[in-house]
Amino acid sequence: MSLPTEAHGQVAPDEPGATVPAPPASPTPAPSPVGDSAGVRGLIFLRDRGIFVLWGLLILAFSFWCSPYFASLNNAILIANAAAISAIFAAGVAVGIICGALDLSIPGVAALASCLTGWLMINGAPVWLALLAGLAVGPLVGLLNGLVSLRGFNPIIVTIATLSLTSAAAAIIAGGYTIPGLDALDFMGTQRYLGVPAPVWIVAVLFLVGTVFLTRTRDGIRLMAVGGSAEAVRRSGIHSNRYRVLAFMISSGCAALGGLVTAATVTEASPSASPGIIFTALTAVALAGVSLVGGRGSLPRVLVGALVLATISNGLTIKGVQPYWATGVTGLLLLGSLGLERWISMTVSRRLMATAQASVHTGTR
Repeated sequence: MSLPTEAHGQVAPDEPGATVPAPPASPTPAPSPVGDSAGVRGLIFLRDRGIFVLWGLLILAFSFWCSPYFASLNNAILIANAAAISAIFAAGVAVGIICGALDLSIPGVAALASCLTGWLMINGAPVWLALLAGLAVGPLVGLLNGLVSLRGFNPIIVTIATLSLTSAAAAIIAGGYTIPGLDALDFMGTQRYLGVPAPVWIVAVLFLVGTVFLTRTRDGIRLMAVGGSAEAVRRSGIHSNRYRVLAFMISSGCAALGGLVTAATVTEASPSASPGIIFTALTAVALAGVSLVGGRGSLPRVLVGALVLATISNGLTIKGVQPYWATGVTGLLLLGSLGLERWISMTVSRRLMATAQASVHTGTR
């Protein structure tokens, strides 16, 4: 009989063919919560601040490529002025999407507001009264959209129908032609204050008020919450339908303001409801990372999204590149932003779940 020997602190068995039990495998180290938290924070930062990084890179690239014409104060003012009208419409689209109420009637509302204002002006109405009437068109149409949508109709279909109605109304008021001679609106169009065009000042005030409303007031915070989960808000005792109607009214109000600023810039009102308005606005909103399912968004990012589009168009124009290239580049950026948004959301969810499971396993050991 052979003498027993020690293996890993255990006595070897005497029986032939017997095996020594293998030592227990050391547990696989769990993912580091600190590392995962830092990674998640980095991804969220990229999602929320990536549009600012993109705009900075575009400015840097065009400053070298279009030197010395791009990087100048006059050109910066041109870019801001070019982005102003798109930013006004984009603000309305963004507020609607954040609350889960996408409004496609914006081009028609803009045309109706400008034509009504122009018709009143050429028929002797005071400028202030004509402007108030034009601005009032927006909330009224938004109220109609909201009330009809609450009856169970699809908001997209409702706003498409409203787009047709407002476009027809604008054409009837204007007789099918543009209404020229609106030079009295110059103070909110081509007029400059401290060297900056009036539309830029209007956009600055609009976005400042809108940001404060959405982030610092009870109604604004509730409006965003309705977009995230209307049912949860309803169960908490808040009338979610009221905030959906409010979102439609704000969206249409921005559309009316955008139509008036457009008419003031070109000194005429057009009954044509250009589909390019909603396309540009949606592009700026998507580039800004506003969640298309509602509940999350930022007006400052939407403003930068409009500036990104204007910067691309301006830089390519300086280099003599045809405008359709700018459209193509914008489309690629839009696809890229959507893909990045999806990848970040999936990655963040996966990492958070892995960290939670690791924490559970660690606690049970």
